[in-house]
Amino acid sequence: MRERVSIALIGTLDTKGPEIAYVRDRIRELGGEAVVIDSGILGEANGIVADVSRAEVAIAAGHTIDEVRNAGSRGAAVELMSVGVREVCLRLWREERLHGALALGGAEGALLGAAAMQALPLGVPKMIVSPTFSGRRRFAAFVGDSDIIAMHSVVDILGLNAIARTVFDNAAAAVVGMARHAGRAVESLDGAPVGITMLGNSTPGVMRMREVLENAGVETVIFHANGIGGSAMEKLAAAGGLSGIIDYTLAELSNAMMDGLLACGPDRLVAGGRCGIPRVVVPGCVDFFNQFAPLPEQWRDRKHYLHNPISTLVRLVPEEMARLGTMVADRLNGATGPLLVIIPTRGFSLNAVRGGRLHDEEGDVAFIDALEAALHGDVRVEHVDTHLNDPAFGELVAERYLAMASERSVS
Repeated sequence: MRERVSIALIGTLDTKGPEIAYVRDRIRELGGEAVVIDSGILGEANGIVADVSRAEVAIAAGHTIDEVRNAGSRGAAVELMSVGVREVCLRLWREERLHGALALGGAEGALLGAAAMQALPLGVPKMIVSPTFSGRRRFAAFVGDSDIIAMHSVVDILGLNAIARTVFDNAAAAVVGMARHAGRAVESLDGAPVGITMLGNSTPGVMRMREVLENAGVETVIFHANGIGGSAMEKLAAAGGLSGIIDYTLAELSNAMMDGLLACGPDRLVAGGRCGIPRVVVPGCVDFFNQFAPLPEQWRDRKHYLHNPISTLVRLVPEEMARLGTMVADRLNGATGPLLVIIPTRGFSLNAVRGGRLHDEEGDVAFIDALEAALHGDVRVEHVDTHLNDPAFGELVAERYLAMASERSVS
């Protein structure tokens, strides 16, 4: 347990000065230190003196505060200031003067805090309090692939009323408590485990595969393939934190192609190939993309399945499956490490087996044919006459990975 913790407290002091001052005092009352960072752009600090002024933040971004103010638009100014906030927090971290981070703000204030927090190591306590964390909003810009806690402020951050004080008290206590009793950066993972992607529709197969790997003494880390999970896995692999990858679930790519809820970025599946580590890729869950529930009108003539009260799985048609097969192959080509693609030919997800709501053999064949036609000849492909969640398939994938890892260690 740390006796004394220092919390980076980030906010736009021209509009949130009294609120930041209140939280600063709460952190001090809890036995912590607060380093107040002014991320504001217009106006002047109100009712509080920053430990790191907005002028210093702008300089950390390579600009004067006037240059930031004259960037041409509010969005451009926020982007410049975000760089400065990130650099200031990273410097505090390197100097061991940051044990946690807390930001208060609306949309722009939350984004400014998020820029810094996403750059801090996994395990360092991070929290953003904002009214934007509610409703049908996307959280990717705020959370990214980091472990940021998003706390809904319920009321807007303007004034110190009973609700605001309660929310701020809880936020301060949470960050100080985490920093003192638990917050430790994940610098490395002992034994370099294997990263695995999974969704609910690939869980049975992954569970059996993981059991085989663990029985063989291989530690595993499971990433939820929710649009961020796969990228987080590949980012960790690039940093040397993983000894191998079993990409069992590729739904993020089908979602990206169809603008679904779990869409990933353009580097997904490519970044993992640059790491040079053993990799097994399985086209799990490529047959659907995720949409809201109730399902929007434009997709209701498709095969679909109500996954839970807020998400519907929508089946790709054969032409889309073929296009996706080519996309996956293009991203796999050029991998620098050992690579094996294993294809279960009787269904890519839980509801796509024969008799299932998402079954479409023509679509599956279109994906497989397009994938193999576009893959380079040096990529090994194995067909298995079963479905993704057959326990025997999970066992086979584990065994193939173990053999690949063994060959690499011998060579």
